Amino acid sequence: MSRRELWLSVLLVGSVALLARIVTAMAIPFPIPEDTAYYYGVARNLVEGRGLVTDALWSFQTTPLVLPGPAFEVWLPLPSLLAALPMALLGTGFRVAQVLPVVIGTVIPVLAWQLAMDVAAERRLPPGRARTLALGAGITAAVELPLLLHSALPDSTALFAALTLGACLLMARILADPRGARVGDRRLLALGACLGLAALTRNEALWLAVVWVGLVASRYGVRGARVVPGRLILIPAVVAGVIFAPWAIRDWVVFGSPLPGQALANALSVTGFDIFAWQDPPTLARYLAQGPVGLLQARLEGFGHNLLSVLLLPSFPIGLIGLLGLRRFGRDAALRPLLVFSLVLFAVTTVVFPVATTWGTYLHAAGATHVLLIVGCLGALDALIVAVGRLRGWTRPVAWLGPALTSFAAVAFSLALLPSFALQAEQVQSRYAALSQAMTASGSLRLDGPVISDFPIWFAVAERWPAVALPDESPESVLSLARAFPGTRYLVISSPGHGRWPQVLTGPDPLVACFRPVPIATAPSRTGPDPLRDTLVFELICP
Repeated sequence: MSRRELWLSVLLVGSVALLARIVTAMAIPFPIPEDTAYYYGVARNLVEGRGLVTDALWSFQTTPLVLPGPAFEVWLPLPSLLAALPMALLGTGFRVAQVLPVVIGTVIPVLAWQLAMDVAAERRLPPGRARTLALGAGITAAVELPLLLHSALPDSTALFAALTLGACLLMARILADPRGARVGDRRLLALGACLGLAALTRNEALWLAVVWVGLVASRYGVRGARVVPGRLILIPAVVAGVIFAPWAIRDWVVFGSPLPGQALANALSVTGFDIFAWQDPPTLARYLAQGPVGLLQARLEGFGHNLLSVLLLPSFPIGLIGLLGLRRFGRDAALRPLLVFSLVLFAVTTVVFPVATTWGTYLHAAGATHVLLIVGCLGALDALIVAVGRLRGWTRPVAWLGPALTSFAAVAFSLALLPSFALQAEQVQSRYAALSQAMTASGSLRLDGPVISDFPIWFAVAERWPAVALPDESPESVLSLARAFPGTRYLVISSPGHGRWPQVLTGPDPLVACFRPVPIATAPSRTGPDPLRDTLVFELICP
């Protein structure tokens, strides 16, 4: 491919991706889900001069338990730091926070194009088929729902996907020509930078580093006098360590440990609500009390969630065809690093975090795997079209049929499902706007301290008021939580299905009398249902 054609291809893929992401971002007016709101809220606090702090306490497993409190006791800071850059210049609105995610998300289809080009070169495809395969992968990644949606949100998903793809592309190139690797090799330095930045984005970067060590060891395992070339591992490790070290020191000073918080607690979770536990945190004894059947069932549910809800259904039929196609194309050296990482990531989240993964652990780390499935799908379709053409004696090239199918399927799926996500964002935004008006209009509501809420991050970001998570525990536990945060007088429930709440308040527990319903005024809506129809406010009247 000539340099001119190369840049035209990149421009085409990037333009389609950028346009699709701008349109998607414009349709989403409020940060959902809650982790997106967390990253946005911290970025806003940082730009406003408050530092890396959060007004929402959604987990009680890591001290200090204060509000406002130090941010990122579990998650990592890079998405917020990047979102803060344009916010410092253009204002702290959510639209501004979407700018860099849109740009970073645009890079993912370009990397998908490059990955497909590498596969085509390795397979020595004719120029026309190679060009079609690469452009098809890039255009499909530009409009496929999982990659498109998260590229409009300032959270870790798109950023981690881009860094993972960049790292895997570098791994394949280094392994293809390892003898050229020297101390100053830019490929090793770039790989270290990708690993270090990925470690500032998601904890799953650990498995990316483990995969690199494993690939190098398998390529240069001890064979007689030969040993693993240490520079291939040491140089990226040093660069990544230099990038991550300041954050590790900060965590050590603030939280008492440089390691990610509550990873063990997440692994011992029995239900998704364990992440909000106050008096009844996950323990090994309760975890093992499930017995072999319960432990196996949790993993089967995690497996089904990761495979179907995360990978195959949002990308149908591309993901399914790609999964089948990887049986043939997965051995390609260009795909090997990404394939091995995808398998390791899937296995760890399914086996070690089977409950937490149903609440988003795998979802936010699987962006690069979607690209792998796109390339596998187009590779399989290319081989199928060639086989059918030979069988039927076709004389004209029809390799474009594969990309046409995948692009059409991706666009159709995105157009069908994106409006529902945008509607949900609008409804959440309307709910908290109406709640703010209702609380202001009610003379009986006097906020003197944090509010307990089933959606504490949304409440804190929308209302600009401290909030703590509602534990799925007894009324006595919730009252204990309120006493731990002086001034806490109100419980706000926005969803009728938050575990046992609010149904527990209709039970025989005498402490339910401590939760006095507070009527909230709502303005009639002409455009839809009452935004506060499911919202309940209770005043905690017991000392």
